[in-house]
Amino acid sequence: MTASDALSGFRDGRRGHAMLPVRSHDELSEQMLVRDLKMFLSDDLGRLHQKSALALSETARAQGRNDVFPGVRDALYERSGFQTWVSLRREAQNQMWQSVVRTADRQRDRLDSLAAIETPIGSLTIDPDFVVPDYLVGENVHLMPGGYAGSPDANGVLQGAVIDLGGAVFMRGMNGGLLNDQRGQTAMSHVLTCYSDVNPKRILEMGCGIGASAVPAAWAFPEADVCAIDVGASMLRYAHARAEHLGARVHFSQQNAEVTDFPDASFDIVYSCVALHEASMPAVVNILGESRRLLRPGGIAVHLEVPLLYGADDVWAGMQADFESLYNNEPNWRGALTANYDALMRDAGFDAPLIGFQRAVGDARNETGQFSDRSEGPFRSWFVASGRA
Repeated sequence: MTASDALSGFRDGRRGHAMLPVRSHDELSEQMLVRDLKMFLSDDLGRLHQKSALALSETARAQGRNDVFPGVRDALYERSGFQTWVSLRREAQNQMWQSVVRTADRQRDRLDSLAAIETPIGSLTIDPDFVVPDYLVGENVHLMPGGYAGSPDANGVLQGAVIDLGGAVFMRGMNGGLLNDQRGQTAMSHVLTCYSDVNPKRILEMGCGIGASAVPAAWAFPEADVCAIDVGASMLRYAHARAEHLGARVHFSQQNAEVTDFPDASFDIVYSCVALHEASMPAVVNILGESRRLLRPGGIAVHLEVPLLYGADDVWAGMQADFESLYNNEPNWRGALTANYDALMRDAGFDAPLIGFQRAVGDARNETGQFSDRSEGPFRSWFVASGRA
C-alpha cells in the first residue's frame, strides 16, 4: 500500500469505506513499521522459541513425564531471551494501539459528522441503562484502550474507529483488507455451503463489534432483515454509520448476547464471528443456548472462531494461549480454544452439529466454500460450530 492510498480516504472496494480514519504518510509509515515488528516477533522469533519448547517437551516425555506443559512453561520463562520476547510482543501491541488512537482521535469531529446519517436505511438503538457484562468491564481486550465497551459515558464513534483501523493493522490486512470482513464472508459461505436450502427472512449476528461481519450477511441475503447486537455504544454508532456508508441495511442494538430481548423463534440464522473467545465460559454456554432459543424450526446457528483449537499435547499452542491470556488481555482464550464444541452445541439443543473448518472467502456471493475437518491455518480457514434448530 502506498502513501497515496493512505491519503485517498480508503473509500472504495476492498480498500475500505468512508468511516475508516484516513492515515497521513507518517501515520501509515509508523503503523506499517509496528506491523512488521509484530510479524518479526511472532513469526521469525516465534519459530525459534517454538523449537525450544518442542525440544523441552520431547526431553520431558523421554523421561516418562505425562503432563509436560507446566515444566516447559516454567523452563521457558526462566530464560531471559524468552522473557524479552514476551515483553517486546506486548510492547509492540501497545505501540500499535497508541498509533491507531492518535490517527482516529485527530479525526474525531469529522468521523462524528460522517456518522450523522440523514436518511438511514437501517437503524440504531442504544440502551442508556445497559449494563456491560462483568467479564468485559475494565478489560482492555487485545490491550486495546477502552476495550469493546469503551467508556460508559462515551459519545460519538471514536472507539469504533479505533477498533476498525486497529483491526486492519493488527490482522495485517489478511482479514479482508481494510473492510475487515473475511470472517463474516466466511460465516455466510458456511451457510451457503452446508445449508444451501436456506432462504432467510431474518438474520441476527451476536457480538457484531464494528459491524464488519454483519454487512456480509446483508450483502449475501439482501431480502432479509439483518439485526446485529453488541455491548459498546460507541462501537455500535460506528457500526451503524459504517454499514450505511457501505449501503447495507442492518438494524443495530445494544444488547447482551447471553439474554436478548428478541422473542422465541425470531430468526432463521443466528451467528457469531470470533465472539466466543471474548466471553467467559459460562457466558459461552448462555450464548449458545440463546442462539438456539432465537431460531425458528429449521433455523441455523453458526458460531465461527479462530482456527487454533488445540489439545493437551500441543505444548506450543499452550504457550501461545498462555501469552494471549496473561499478556494480551484475552482471559478466555485458553478456555474457548480447548472447549468441546460438539458437546456444547448438543447441550444447547442442537442434535447433529457440524464441527470443523470453513475455508476463508473474500465474497460469499461469488466464491465457492469448502467445509472439512482440517484447518488450513489462520486467515485461510476458520473454525465453525453450526447446527439446525
